[in-house]
Amino acid sequence: MPAIPKSGPSLFLGIELGVDQLRASLVDESLELVGVESVDFDSEVPEYQTQGGIFTTPGEAYTTPVEMWLKGLDLLFEKLHRNYDLTKIKAIGGAAQHALVWWKSTTIPSLSSLDAHVPLHQHFPAQSFSLPNTPVASDTSSHTHGLAIEAILGGPDHMAARVGICSNASMVAAQLLRVRETWPQEVWARTGRVQLASAFLASLVTGKWTAMGEAEACATGAWVHGANHNATGQGYWDEGVLDIVGGSREEGRRVRGWLGDVDVSGGSRKIGNVSRYLVERYGFEPETIVAPFTSDTLSTYLSLLPSSGDAVLTFGPTDYLLAPAQHYIPTRLYNLFPHPAQDATEKRKYIAVLSSRNADVPRALVRDMYTKSWSAFDRLVAIVPPGGSIGLDDKLFSFWHLQPDAYPYSRVKGIFRFETGIKVNEFRDLRANPRCLLESQILTFRVKWSRMVSTGVLGTPRKPGVSPTPPPLAGRSNTASSSLGLQFDPYDPTPLPARVLATGAAANFPSMSNLVGDVFNAPVFVPFTQIDSAQVVPHRNSPAQGYPSRPALGGAYVARWVWSREWGASGLGVFEDELKRLLGKRWIATGGQQLRSNVNGASSAVATRGAPGSGANSGTSTPYGHPSARSGLGSSVLVEEDEAEEAEMDRTGRNLLSPAAAANIHGMGMGLGVLGAGAGNAGMGMYGSAYGVGGDRLRSQTGSTIDTLLSSAAASSIMGTPSSAYTTPDLALSNLGMMPPGPSVPGITTTGPSVTGVGAGPATAGGTGNGSAAGAATPTTPTPLTPVVALTSTSDAEAQIGLGKVAEPDVDAFMAYASIVPEFVRLETMVVKGIV
Repeated sequence: MPAIPKSGPSLFLGIELGVDQLRASLVDESLELVGVESVDFDSEVPEYQTQGGIFTTPGEAYTTPVEMWLKGLDLLFEKLHRNYDLTKIKAIGGAAQHALVWWKSTTIPSLSSLDAHVPLHQHFPAQSFSLPNTPVASDTSSHTHGLAIEAILGGPDHMAARVGICSNASMVAAQLLRVRETWPQEVWARTGRVQLASAFLASLVTGKWTAMGEAEACATGAWVHGANHNATGQGYWDEGVLDIVGGSREEGRRVRGWLGDVDVSGGSRKIGNVSRYLVERYGFEPETIVAPFTSDTLSTYLSLLPSSGDAVLTFGPTDYLLAPAQHYIPTRLYNLFPHPAQDATEKRKYIAVLSSRNADVPRALVRDMYTKSWSAFDRLVAIVPPGGSIGLDDKLFSFWHLQPDAYPYSRVKGIFRFETGIKVNEFRDLRANPRCLLESQILTFRVKWSRMVSTGVLGTPRKPGVSPTPPPLAGRSNTASSSLGLQFDPYDPTPLPARVLATGAAANFPSMSNLVGDVFNAPVFVPFTQIDSAQVVPHRNSPAQGYPSRPALGGAYVARWVWSREWGASGLGVFEDELKRLLGKRWIATGGQQLRSNVNGASSAVATRGAPGSGANSGTSTPYGHPSARSGLGSSVLVEEDEAEEAEMDRTGRNLLSPAAAANIHGMGMGLGVLGAGAGNAGMGMYGSAYGVGGDRLRSQTGSTIDTLLSSAAASSIMGTPSSAYTTPDLALSNLGMMPPGPSVPGITTTGPSVTGVGAGPATAGGTGNGSAAGAATPTTPTPLTPVVALTSTSDAEAQIGLGKVAEPDVDAFMAYASIVPEFVRLETMVVKGIV
């Protein structure tokens, strides 16, 4: 990026240690973006030979070299020094991926006395760490160790009551136990300190050992929060858990020393000043303060400034649904963390977190099995009716559990499909798979949310002003929840979030955004940063050049907030309130201009108010790539096949699944492509007329509307071989890019007729299209993928904090999904109990 003049107002730096990149974002006092830098691990430090910033090994173990982080940090600070006046930076904040750094007990250079003439990676070579390659968040190899800890503590309920969470594969306690039991004994013996990646990064910036924040300590599975009934107002490390990890009381105390103290101040005060090393080497001012660092997921949450009643949905390798919580009520149903940016004197606030590991990987697998591209995937989801069927009694359901997950799926693994309540190996119509997958992922969060709300952890009802009495529905009694065998009423929208703030790869799908809005009966907002960046490079997981990441922005926001508190210039004490005040002040001063979100000078492709461009990334790093010869596991860019390549694939015939992906699913592996950050299609429905269908919004057809489009006979003609499970009209199916029928795939069995009439040409009167198995397909090219755009109904209140509305709720669609929740829960229970 060309250098800019080294002048301007006070600046605030946010640093993100992502899986695939190191990223930095600079904002001024009004939170306007003024600078962006990044270091891509694969391309800029290629000597480590990572793919998407990670190594992959058998046994679902994903690791990354710590020395690579240090070399990347050297490069990042060099870029910042070259392009910006670092004396203007008043405060630094940051975030990091979930990973551990294993320091050796041998003597290492003091952080406070590093030679400024020597780069960081030479001060701390790989030999400084007992585990040079450390597991990342995608690693699930410690899943069974987490379950062992949970069992010793008495099960998920007892563990949650004790340490606030139940078992998961990323839990620090589980990773420690795995290293002790499976790695050579010398690894454990030579370890002298263990740090979370966020504390490691903060230590390098401050030049002193930095404690982890309490929010991240609560995710270790070994910390007892001060509000726990077992505590006396001050949190502490659970000696019983540490003894389990260490294998003895003596080793447990040693682990306690490794982990160090925890910062329980709330995150409103500085953790120190910038190190002497950074001052002398890069020109920072010695008075530059350093704010507390946190995890990338929580930093993304902070960057969106959610209000009470909101839900933050982040898509990625793991999907997360986060919500502001008012009470500390730990249960096995969710994880509960202290808010990472709150004053110690204010009433304690929390963040309730729901998660699903089976996220990007199943979405990419379904794309590769049933479509050619993300655009085809998105359109197919749009035209298939809710539940994969028009009828009310023959809905289709699928559950994709390719990776070990947290409760209640801790012992579930496999692909489960159901037609008319009966388990099948494959749907009779393959085209239902993409929609059924997305519905399953979102409905799972919908059910988890309702169960979470019933505990009272979120406080007051989530939708003020929404009548708790839903519209009349035939056959629905006043005691709907009890008669349906549920603990909640699926037809009642009151407990659901008032808004859904979405980030991440899948949020750029119009079909996904619509689906989220319909299932939760709430408008969906995506940051203008992400919307605009997706217009530039719609298939990148990493930010486009010159665009910031959400975690880095969150770090910069926290730095700005802490700096104002340190100098007594904070107008409002609450983090979200103060940041909204600053953004509102800026909005008025600029006459209603959107926040700038790129430093390239590019205008927004979706600006709804005539303001300068706003854009950025998905905010989520995805360490998996497209399973092709061009990019192996871990590639950060998904490239849409060009026309010539697609035509050749159609001419020669292409299997439903590539050989590599087929081998992976046969063994339930993970060598799969994943969602690109721009995976969506803004040309559909409310984003612009598309697929040859007019109207303001193209939605999946329901039983109440389908008959107005075509008769059953016409549907049979269009679809070729009829299927009782899928009878929707042909909405330009020839452009969907559906895979032509191919040879059988190991591990995938169809129980009904093959898909016909879904190829490259229109269906004939006889019911078979040019893409049927009997004839050669005409080469076609999928329509290029276009991501979501902001609706003009975005209000000033949302626009001034950088949010664009991308989907409106639809009450009819909400009721349609509410009607299938009971059957979804019944089948989910069967899957969890292993009785299918």
